[in-house]
Amino acid sequence: MPWAPRVLVLRALGLGDLLTGVPALRALRRAFPGHETVLAAPAQLAEVAAATGAVDTLLPASAPGRAVPVRLDWPGPPPEVAVDLHGKGPSSHLLLRRLRPGRLLAFAHPGTPEVAGPEWTADEHERARWCRLLEWYGIPADPGDLRLPAPPDPSPAPGAIVVHPGADSPARRWPAERYATVVRELLRRGHRVALTGGPGEDELLDRIAAPVPELEVFRGGLPYGRLAALVAGAAGVVSGDTGIAHLAVAYGTPSVTLFGPVSPRLWGPPEGTRHVALWHPGPPGDPHGREPDPQLLRLRPADVLKALSDHPEVSRP
Repeated sequence: MPWAPRVLVLRALGLGDLLTGVPALRALRRAFPGHETVLAAPAQLAEVAAATGAVDTLLPASAPGRAVPVRLDWPGPPPEVAVDLHGKGPSSHLLLRRLRPGRLLAFAHPGTPEVAGPEWTADEHERARWCRLLEWYGIPADPGDLRLPAPPDPSPAPGAIVVHPGADSPARRWPAERYATVVRELLRRGHRVALTGGPGEDELLDRIAAPVPELEVFRGGLPYGRLAALVAGAAGVVSGDTGIAHLAVAYGTPSVTLFGPVSPRLWGPPEGTRHVALWHPGPPGDPHGREPDPQLLRLRPADVLKALSDHPEVSRP
């Protein structure tokens, strides 16, 4: 059986990374409508990749941290087009070039002079960066094309304010006791509150929930479908700069996001009133550091509570 022409996209990163890449993925879908779009990404992102409407097949690929995978288990003939949405190279360029694609779309890098692409710019929003890459190759892309359709399942806690204290690194993790203060005050004001965490974060959730028996806690890391339904049906989402903040943007749920080592100008939500980014401007920090970032620690529970009470789209209890 002959293979259909295929576009391979490399973005073997996390949930937030995939969601910021949705505008670029949709641009590629429009540019290559007769091709099968294959996304090289972690296997646990298969459901959200399918929800974008821009991915036909997920090719499992991952590496520790944000590293480039060592190899891709690519079946069949070479892809007609390979697209590097993973980084600026050269490791990701070489990984894709080993598959002998007909074309490689990627940023230029001195280590791979044979790749003719635009220059990488560090001071650029993540959504805009990948759209600019495709525009350089003549593929129109809209950074605002990032909304996902409503999930099919009902929310397990409709109308709740979802509080997500976890993050991939301690640098982006606001202290648990401050989240506990926010949670207690929201409950006192009459809000329904749901606490969520990723895999391995149950201890963090228990530290916040132990003195608050009326709090709804979703431990163990919810599967994507249930998490999506929870976020889409929420009155609001409070979190650090992590995947669930991007999920709130994707489903149009009002949100308050706490930024520290990285400016919201680079990873934050779109402009407007629905998504509030809290941040004290300062020198950039290490988003993968082992301690909470000093800029993040400048945010106080009163800042978060005021942002929620002033939010024009967070429903009142």
